Amino acid sequence: MDESTKRVAEGLKKAMQAEHEGRHFYLMAAGSTQDAKGQATFTDLAEEELDHFNYLKRHYESVLKTGKVDATAVLGEQKALSGTHPIFSEEIKTRVKDAHYEMTALSIGIQLELSAVNFYRAEAEATSDPQVKKLHEELAKWEQGHLAALEQQANALKEDYWHDAGFAPF
Repeated sequence: MDESTKRVAEGLKKAMQAEHEGRHFYLMAAGSTQDAKGQATFTDLAEEELDHFNYLKRHYESVLKTGKVDATAVLGEQKALSGTHPIFSEEIKTRVKDAHYEMTALSIGIQLELSAVNFYRAEAEATSDPQVKKLHEELAKWEQGHLAALEQQANALKEDYWHDAGFAPF
């Protein structure tokens, strides 16, 4: 296996580990929130992370066998995450001062997704193989959607959370 192929395989392996960890984080978040929409959304995010893991695994196995990514591998369907409250229901605002776990989950999720976006973009830039570039760009775009939804939700709750929980410096 040449150095370029080894680098692609290593990158895919790192990505698989991150997707695996992201899945378990989202499952933990789903099991810990009281918000029904949050439970469903975090479960959906966990399933998307599993889909990404399996997609990457297929490419990884192909690279090990053939030296090339699997041109037939496809990602599943991405769930729509939009609106002012893409993660939690509006009901969370009624108990926002006690939503410490939910706010922490949003913060950690943002960091995980930002890291994933940056990783996939860097991997896309580091390769000259158009198929490898395409798969990383596709995953970067997908994770950017997760990141945007988490940031949107955090921003929608941040001021009320800080104020109601007594953290605001005023």
